[in-house]
Amino acid sequence: MPALAPGRWAAVAFFGVAALVPVGVRDAYLLDSVILILLWGALSAAWNVAGGYAGQVSLGHAAFFGIGAYSAALMTTRFQQSPWLGLLLGVALSIAAGGVIGYLSNRLKGPYFALSTIAFSQVLLIVASRWRGFTAGSEGIPVPFRPGFWTLGLGHVAWVYMALGVAVLYYAVLVWLETSRFGYQLAGVREDEDAAEALGIASRRSKVYAVTLSAAMTSVVGTFWAQYVGFVDPFYVFSIDLSVRFALNTIIGGIGTGLGPFLGSLLITSLETYLRATFSGMKTGFAGIYLVIYGTALILVVRFVPEGLTGLATRLGARRSRAHA
Repeated sequence: MPALAPGRWAAVAFFGVAALVPVGVRDAYLLDSVILILLWGALSAAWNVAGGYAGQVSLGHAAFFGIGAYSAALMTTRFQQSPWLGLLLGVALSIAAGGVIGYLSNRLKGPYFALSTIAFSQVLLIVASRWRGFTAGSEGIPVPFRPGFWTLGLGHVAWVYMALGVAVLYYAVLVWLETSRFGYQLAGVREDEDAAEALGIASRRSKVYAVTLSAAMTSVVGTFWAQYVGFVDPFYVFSIDLSVRFALNTIIGGIGTGLGPFLGSLLITSLETYLRATFSGMKTGFAGIYLVIYGTALILVVRFVPEGLTGLATRLGARRSRAHA
């Protein structure tokens, strides 16, 4: 049996620690932090499929997140059905939307594709915030808590393992993209689309598949997030800030890598939670200081570790090997 690469062992350690946390921890705050780290990591992994492996950088990915969140919330509150049915509906709608966006926008590259995705998310924001008769408009939708697996009314420990299952599945998808024929085709399209076309790779179809897969994965986590948080706000779930967060987690952790999105989520979510708890209660003049520190930390990481945390670990490992040699 072949030995696991160092990156795979790091993933085993990361997910193993997350699985062991509920065994020895009963503090709701710590369990909530683990759940959010795993969910944000899974969302960033979904973004990584299109933005990292296919080179289709999207700044409107919150559109698919919002579709998943609203599908489950409306299925629960309007139709008194299970959020699992809302999850399936959200995935179907996101696949359709991702396919249309991918097809119409695949001639666009760089900032033009990113702008088209932003426009799509803002259209959904306007619709959700003004269709008061169906979506409750800007007031948002409170999701009632009904205990049970079918209704996703779970406790913190169960949510840790639910989020962990999604995170491991998404990590497996990224590993598959690193080793499969389809993943190599996406890498070729990302690096040089003209050369990929010359080699017989259907670049347009590959990009549509990548965007569609990414959209479906994002929608699934949007459903889980809505049921866990218990409230859907259109100005949050369709916001550009949320889309940027998906991208930042991936870029800081290591774009185009399997573990990168989860490492980025671990760093950013932990730092954000700590800084908010430490500085949010200070006097008015310092109330937003945690945002300044948070932004400064992000700039430093991007400036001095452009390849992300996984790239930094690889660089340090190579340097250590040369030193031993």
